[in-house]
Amino acid sequence: MKTPLAQPVVRPSDETPAIPLQMAPRRRGKPPRHFADLTPAERVASVVEAGEPAFRAKQLATHYFTHYTSDATRMTDLPARTRDDLASTMFPSLIRPTRTLKADGGTTVKTLWHLFDDAKVESVLMRYPQRTTLCVSSQAGCGMACPFCATGQLGLTRNLSTAEILEQVRAAFRSLADGEIPGGPARLNNLVFMGMGEPLANYKAVIETVRALVAPQPDGFGMSARNITVSTVGLVPAMQKLTKEGIPVTLALSLHAPDDDLRSELVPINTRWSVDEALDAARNYFEVTGRRVSIEYALIKDMNDHAWRADLLGEKLNARGKGWVHVNPIPLNPTPGSIWTASDREVEDEFVARLRGHGIPTTIRDTRGSDIDGACGQLAAEEDDE
Repeated sequence: MKTPLAQPVVRPSDETPAIPLQMAPRRRGKPPRHFADLTPAERVASVVEAGEPAFRAKQLATHYFTHYTSDATRMTDLPARTRDDLASTMFPSLIRPTRTLKADGGTTVKTLWHLFDDAKVESVLMRYPQRTTLCVSSQAGCGMACPFCATGQLGLTRNLSTAEILEQVRAAFRSLADGEIPGGPARLNNLVFMGMGEPLANYKAVIETVRALVAPQPDGFGMSARNITVSTVGLVPAMQKLTKEGIPVTLALSLHAPDDDLRSELVPINTRWSVDEALDAARNYFEVTGRRVSIEYALIKDMNDHAWRADLLGEKLNARGKGWVHVNPIPLNPTPGSIWTASDREVEDEFVARLRGHGIPTTIRDTRGSDIDGACGQLAAEEDDE
């Protein structure tokens, strides 16, 4: 893979902020409509349209959201004469696993999925002693063009549909329920939108996914909104829209630099919405929802890991009040051929100490899966290079 370079930007005039060329997805076919794309009322209408009684919708929802299956052979409460046709109509195949890598004794599983049109996405399922977490993708590729990110170098192929995201989730629930992850059968506890793509650039599908995640079974997966994290590089209007949804998910802002000059290099969308604008939107999210915001900060050697930048970050966060934020410094998981690498341990320790000295709760993010191309986008990039 070539050394990552930032995507070029378009600047129509001196007054118009630069925006990445890949903000808009490339045109591709639309995924087939799936049961998980529909609201409960639409599910009823769909099965009636298929010539079945309305109560079949609840039976299908129970299989999908409670038993985590779309396999007709498991739906023994449906009439044999219609089972296959109904399942194939309501549950078209959207994703298929093409490569799986494991680490941490099998408790970290990274899967490369091919979508119906052969677009590629990745998900990572992680089991800890007291919880399980799934990292899902919301786009195939990404248009944000962050130069240190493997996904950012792929460009944006297209947005995922609601069902394509939920299929990643259902597969994780099924794998855990079947005891495929060491430790015995379990349930998925936590979900983070930190895989491939910028979640808030695919707002409609992501918020519909969140609604399905938190809806009580059998209408949804019955997860707690507090155990769902939606990340963003700082799409301020979408952050403001999420604030008004009334769903108390955790918001994670991928900041990576406290000063505009550097952040505009690392996160090109910063030329559109500045550090202060993104932090103000994050603070407002806390004020409205009461949910503490996470600040994600990938520590990159000799780039953004200076002690003075930790001080500046601490000052900017404290200027917006106390108790509203938590910082997660992340040791960079370098991609093959990249000029970017992780900070030295002593530099990392000093950065954390500086933030804590400002009274900012700070926790180094666990970097599982570094030995299995853990950074999102690496498997997809490798396959493209083959």
